[in-house]
Amino acid sequence: MEKTKTAGMAFTVARVVFLIVAIVGLTFILPIICALVYGEKGVLPYFVVPMAISFVVGVVFYLAGRKKKYRISTRASFVVVALAWLASALFGSIPYFASGAIPNFTDAFFESISGFTTTGATILSEIEGLPFAYSINLWRCTTHWLGGMGIVALTVALLPLLGVGGFQLIRAETTGPEKGKLTSKITTTAKILWFMYFGLTAMEAILLKVAGMSVYEALCHALSTLGTGGFSTRNASIGGFRSPAVDWIITTFMFLAGINFSLYYSLIRRDFKTLRDNSELKAYLGIVFGSSILIALFEMGRYGGFFQSLRYSSFQSLTIISTAGFATDDYTTWTAASQAIIFILFFIGGCAGSTAGGVKVIRWIVLSKLAHNEILKLLHPRGVFALRIDRQPRRNEIGVTVTAFFFLYLILVLATTLVACIFGVDILTSFTGAISMIGNVGPAFGKLGPSCNYGWLPDAVKWLYSFAMLAGRLEFFTMMVFFSPSFWKK
Repeated sequence: MEKTKTAGMAFTVARVVFLIVAIVGLTFILPIICALVYGEKGVLPYFVVPMAISFVVGVVFYLAGRKKKYRISTRASFVVVALAWLASALFGSIPYFASGAIPNFTDAFFESISGFTTTGATILSEIEGLPFAYSINLWRCTTHWLGGMGIVALTVALLPLLGVGGFQLIRAETTGPEKGKLTSKITTTAKILWFMYFGLTAMEAILLKVAGMSVYEALCHALSTLGTGGFSTRNASIGGFRSPAVDWIITTFMFLAGINFSLYYSLIRRDFKTLRDNSELKAYLGIVFGSSILIALFEMGRYGGFFQSLRYSSFQSLTIISTAGFATDDYTTWTAASQAIIFILFFIGGCAGSTAGGVKVIRWIVLSKLAHNEILKLLHPRGVFALRIDRQPRRNEIGVTVTAFFFLYLILVLATTLVACIFGVDILTSFTGAISMIGNVGPAFGKLGPSCNYGWLPDAVKWLYSFAMLAGRLEFFTMMVFFSPSFWKK
């Protein structure tokens, strides 16, 4: 009986993973169309063949299990999500490696997982001159878009009849200390989120086209922006367009991508009270505007005026806090005060429930509330102080969860820094690189600044960073659970 149950669960895990890979494979249609339009027919086999194989395997697994329903366990949900992301990254690296655009497998996998986790750290020094540049760069940007909202969430939205607990899977993939639903059905929630995501992407692409980009570049950068990834079609990133209109459009949509998408649903429903009371949104707005204005003031001499300086300061501030990773200038050449602000933003991140990475603003709010309550307890030892967020009391377990998150965050940053140093990377580059990889930011400081790339790193460090990117995207617990002995006990 136990063996049958185990076999059934293993089949369910394999079925969901292969279906997710099949859905990722279907998105190869975008670079395939691009290759046909721009005459890059030589790259077609490297997209068509993997797509066909993944589709056939996915259909076989779907049909084989459509009459069976297994309740997926909490343990199995972690396995599904981790394997799904790893399998998607491996599958996504095939066109890079097979086409010769990125001939080293380690580099191809690094580029792929950097794309899916929306980190945007690239090993490429020459983007515009890539073999099959149009189709390969479109695929790079598409991986951001898929990973931004979540490949598991996409699968749950498209295939509600998997016969497994969709909420269990999405809980293991989504960001933030609290997981919830917009509606009573998780499939409906996933569809709403993806519909809003698609709408914002289309809106940005249209605006970028109006601002002077080609249809191709507008699509690529809209995919990257809403996924808060940072891959670009230009070597100089967004700075290569030299367009104030493009800068402001992307700045605006980086800002929007960093907001909890459930708030857009509240806006659609005209639930303005939720928007007004949301403490994370208020804090996010304050951090974005405060950092942008301060840097603009510090860099006025460099750019010849406040408003011109604000154009660059707001872009760079948002590219870091939203973890988009684009660039219009090199912040490592700014004044020390401006660099310090950028460095602080590395630790913050966007809002929970957004496509942004990082620690998330809500966790800093929870920590500040906990610290405030501890101070009050010193003044009033007999007092009882509840943790209140958005004017509502919250369960005490949130404080424990957030504290555990910060502990794992610190341990992983220090361990990643140490290992990179062992392989010969200097301390500044290692430390900020670790923060960037775990926060899914992209650029860092030192030899990994906005004008640099990750191609020069030893292969061992690239694999380490690949793990750090995935752990950061799944917010540690989903990955770190595999290092717990109790996880492997029956």
